[in-house]
Amino acid sequence: MTGNGDRGVATVYACLGVVILLVVTGFATQLGAAALARQRAETGADLAALAGAEKVLQGPDVVCAAAAAVAVANGVDPASCTVEGTDVLVMVNARAGAGPFSGAATGRARAGPVAVVSDPGG
Repeated sequence: MTGNGDRGVATVYACLGVVILLVVTGFATQLGAAALARQRAETGADLAALAGAEKVLQGPDVVCAAAAAVAVANGVDPASCTVEGTDVLVMVNARAGAGPFSGAATGRARAGPVAVVSDPGG
């Protein structure tokens, strides 16, 4: 016997290696898309809350309209906007990925005036 039973096995291993590399690349791409969507959602929520806080003295309708406009301009979907006193709470959603592996990332932010801290020195 000359060992001809193993002939062509390198081709099979090479094909399996290529398939494994493609699967790992696909998972890495989906992970990157999820991280990007999370970052986009957090940034959109932060900017929307700041835009709303700028107009907090004009009433909740104006606040939420400004927050929604900034959220849409940043490529996220506004989910909710709440005004509690002088604080603005915003929640937005950003889509992650495409196709059957798509999902959504949620970003939340609060903006308002900084609390006054008394001077310890007097």
